Amino acid sequence: MNRLKKKVFYFVFCNFFFLYSGCAQPNEPGAQRALMPSAYIDLTNAANKTINTVVHINAEMLQKHSMWDNFFQDPFFSFFNMQPKQQLYQAYGSGVIVGKDGYIVTNNHVVEGAEKIMVTLNDKRKYPASLVGSDPSCDLALLKIEETDLEAIAYGNSDQIQIGEWVLAVGNPYNLNSTVTAGIISAKTRNLNILGGNTSIESFIQTDAAVNSGNSGGALVNARGELIGINAAIASNTGSYAGYSFAIPVNMVKKIVEDLRKYGRVQRVNIGASFGEIDYEKAKELNLKRIKGVQVLWIEPNGSFSDQHVQTGDVLLAIEDKEINSLSELKEILEQHRPGDKITCRLLQNNKEKEIKVTLKNKKGNTDIITADDAIATEALGAEFKPIDDQIRARYRVNNGLQITKLHDGLLKQAGIAEGFIITAIDKKPVATERDIEKILGDKKGNVLIEGFYLNGFRYYYNIVM
Repeated sequence: MNRLKKKVFYFVFCNFFFLYSGCAQPNEPGAQRALMPSAYIDLTNAANKTINTVVHINAEMLQKHSMWDNFFQDPFFSFFNMQPKQQLYQAYGSGVIVGKDGYIVTNNHVVEGAEKIMVTLNDKRKYPASLVGSDPSCDLALLKIEETDLEAIAYGNSDQIQIGEWVLAVGNPYNLNSTVTAGIISAKTRNLNILGGNTSIESFIQTDAAVNSGNSGGALVNARGELIGINAAIASNTGSYAGYSFAIPVNMVKKIVEDLRKYGRVQRVNIGASFGEIDYEKAKELNLKRIKGVQVLWIEPNGSFSDQHVQTGDVLLAIEDKEINSLSELKEILEQHRPGDKITCRLLQNNKEKEIKVTLKNKKGNTDIITADDAIATEALGAEFKPIDDQIRARYRVNNGLQITKLHDGLLKQAGIAEGFIITAIDKKPVATERDIEKILGDKKGNVLIEGFYLNGFRYYYNIVM
């Protein structure tokens, strides 16, 4: 047999062996299937079940458009009412239908600051959408369109996903509607520090399914077509997909959607302690047999842990039988609970494991549900307010304002603001009531510009950090 015939024979033999080994024989049921598992992966059903539940989102934003933008950010120019012109620009993204009655989840960064939101279904129907609520800490937002009997996605369970499991990313990259890409789960509980601040909740699912601009807010689904995450970010030096993308776990998404629908704001718990991660050196210091858990660094007086005989230095191993080996894992688990929930914690104390029952509290230190009308941001400011009267409006020629009647320890006092100061705007938005403060600040993180005046007529500008 010459060399050419040998090559042909080898090719035919290999293909025959592939086909033969991929089929179970009658007397050996399933015996050969383990040799070629990839031959049985079929993602077409998952794609068909998902594609009509993912929508295209077009958000209209106001953007300053001037070569002098950097100068106009200086409060000096605001005093003379010198502001750059504004124009609308378009932002695009994806969303996932989570309710047959028109509820759609997407990323907060897709719709944040939008003047108008339009949603296009996969069958090209278009609807205006309203913003039900948003959660910058997890980069999620909930929209509502006026339609019924929509095709909604089925929730999966992100606690049960496995590294190496096949997944699909469904969205609208570069405005290419209804695009499906495939990959595997390459890591879990990733903390990228992209949302900023200690209050952000990052515990991403990492995947190598291709995700690009426009995929934000789209679906990450398993091989059964169940939602396991909302695509949110990519790791790239160019702004385009370069190998890894990241999704918000669906168990967090589901709870946040329920909170926004029912209460208008996300219900967050305060476990009443701070923790540190354990590395190899810390494990040796604590005489741990293996590197596991997170260490208790501080316990809040009257917090959830304060009356449970927990000590600084203890190691939190698990909550509700879910092992915890990083702060991102801890945050992900706590994010799935509400004030008043009772959880079982497993700790290592003096080299002995123990279990305790803990009742979770809110930021106020009680178990009440916090509604959209409850003041959280104003508490952080540390002040009491009253609306200005008609006399002040006329004398100082202002249309709105909120006067500080009493200062407590808080952000305003730290910034050097004194009692009697009248706040007229926060981040360039007019303020007339405490509700305005809540709407403007909400879960905002980072720098905030406070502007207003004292009764001597002098205007002042203060910067605080939320």
